[in-house]
Amino acid sequence: MSGKLEPALQAVGERWLSVDQEQMRDWAAKDKRAYFLFKRTFDFLIAVLVIAGVLSWLLPLLALLIKLDSRGPVFFVQKRVGRNGRLFRCLKLRSMVINDLADERPAAGDDLRITRLGDWLRRTHLDELPQFWNVATGAMSLIGPRPYMPSDCRRFASMIPEIDFRHAVRPGITGIAQAMGLHGGTAKDRRVIVQRYQWDAYYVRHAGFGLDIRILGNTIVLLLGGQRTRGLRRVR
Repeated sequence: MSGKLEPALQAVGERWLSVDQEQMRDWAAKDKRAYFLFKRTFDFLIAVLVIAGVLSWLLPLLALLIKLDSRGPVFFVQKRVGRNGRLFRCLKLRSMVINDLADERPAAGDDLRITRLGDWLRRTHLDELPQFWNVATGAMSLIGPRPYMPSDCRRFASMIPEIDFRHAVRPGITGIAQAMGLHGGTAKDRRVIVQRYQWDAYYVRHAGFGLDIRILGNTIVLLLGGQRTRGLRRVR
């Protein structure tokens, strides 16, 4: 690991130091303010509607099932790296048994830590529903690069030195990489990690409401078991 990258791999207080902080600020100020304001308003309104109309009745049911399935809390709270490198507490429904490696080793598909109900929650992505609270508070957006754990940032930086560029925007519940079918991935999956970064970097450079709508639509199609649309493939 080069000495130049070392500052980017240290969590200090509530910020993840980045070698590209000044570049991120310059990019964000360049003809993107109106878009960011509109996007934040849209995010907040959608999050409030989902929380009031869906989570208000669905979360209690899921919480009961989680409690019946295994011991432990309903929610899993984990620090993730957000916009401009700030750390925030990402909310999820607990899908694993309580373990000491949760913040260091992401769960794989055949991970024995995943509970019976947790396997279903992860396959349906229902474990991500509490993140609408993160969207409402401004830590996340509906659309953006998926937030990584600090431990993942350390591992992935050895593969992609410029990976902090993805922190120029708020992380999202879904992103362009996920809309292209690139889910999961560990430090051993170099090809997937590099592809995810390439898509995330594309999003940071071309973020706009039209692209957000296409990503959201494609994500819905994938969740319903369909295939990604041609329109999103053309963003290459």
